[in-house]
Amino acid sequence: MTTQLTLTALPGIPLVEPGDDLSTVILEAYARVELTPADGDVLIVAQKVVSKAENRYAHLRTIEPSAPALDLAGHTRTDPRLTELILRESREVLRQRPGVIIVEHQLGYVHANAGIDRSNIFSDDDDDPRVLLLPADPDTSARILRDALHERCAADIAVIINDSAGRAWRNGVIGFAIGSAGIEPLRDMIGQPDMFGRALERTQIAIADELAAAGSLLMGQASEATPVVLARGIHFNTSELGSTRLIRPKHEDLFR
Repeated sequence: MTTQLTLTALPGIPLVEPGDDLSTVILEAYARVELTPADGDVLIVAQKVVSKAENRYAHLRTIEPSAPALDLAGHTRTDPRLTELILRESREVLRQRPGVIIVEHQLGYVHANAGIDRSNIFSDDDDDPRVLLLPADPDTSARILRDALHERCAADIAVIINDSAGRAWRNGVIGFAIGSAGIEPLRDMIGQPDMFGRALERTQIAIADELAAAGSLLMGQASEATPVVLARGIHFNTSELGSTRLIRPKHEDLFR
């Protein structure tokens, strides 16, 4: 049996503004390449366009740094207003060095600067720059988008919301899932036989993360403007469990 996975960056995605309907944006992109939404499609959607549609902007001029933010900013040489936002979005500061603050985000993900970003964000006031926060609940965002697509085209489409992050012991960023709907994010293979009949003891496959990383190759990190990637050919189990299953419990995390 031949196994094939195809990835297509849906073209012509416009700059997303607060309140935009992402299901409309995506279906118009399908039509642009003469593709019809189909059962089993997986849409990998960049976190940034989800956050923009949900108006997850913050204006630094409106942020009043707290004493802890001022102290941390002094150590990390970061804008105290940005540091305050990072603390508000985080449960705990894990590591720090000049320019970078590694935190456990309120969502549970370990992330640099709480995922707050300034890249590819238009601001018409240099004295009051805008920054973009992660979606408040990415799993819910993914589910809402999946439901809207199903209502409009009747296809059973899974949705993954991805972001980029660094990894312990490895250079470079990689895409990973911060939200998902309609796809089993973590496939448990424990107990299944390998090629020689030995039972697998620890193997769990991060399906959503692997697809998020694959999608990131086409999305890029700079001016590519391709924030939605269609994956076809992947065999997956449908699930309403969100991507929080991918987060390792703190007591099992050997890096903390």
